[in-house]
Amino acid sequence: MTANGLAAGWDIRPERYDTQDATALRRDYYDDVASRYWRRPATSREVDEGLAGDGVEALAPPTGQFLVGRYDGKPAACGGVLLLDAGRAELTRVFVRHAFRGTGGARLLLAALEEAAVELGARRMVLNTRLDLVEARALYTRHGYREIPAYCEGPYMEVWYGKELAAGG
Repeated sequence: MTANGLAAGWDIRPERYDTQDATALRRDYYDDVASRYWRRPATSREVDEGLAGDGVEALAPPTGQFLVGRYDGKPAACGGVLLLDAGRAELTRVFVRHAFRGTGGARLLLAALEEAAVELGARRMVLNTRLDLVEARALYTRHGYREIPAYCEGPYMEVWYGKELAAGG
């Protein structure tokens, strides 16, 4: 993956979703999105409940991929792609820890996730998010994602995006 090399302190690589660093990043991701949704800090128990049975095990080949980004060696970001069918992958669990935002990691993570989706055989990336996650929505639109009709339903899904992926990254 071309985005895996070091660039401006970032190193983004595939990693099992259940390593210590990946698990801590997934916890921080869920804490962040849950706390914003509830407009109060999520409790440790709520984070545990949110992560239980969340389907993350599908984010491993051949059905998906999970990536961890490190900034100067420190775990700083994560994200996953999940194959939905022969041509589509879903972007999920995209997160950059607050201390590392503004360092270019989100752009590199997104590029690496798109490349991972292409390597899994996807030609199109889709995602769903909430309207209050304005930073995420801005990132996606800045990188060519456009609003699409809903392709799935759920309690935390308010807007859907899609993008055609270029073969070869």
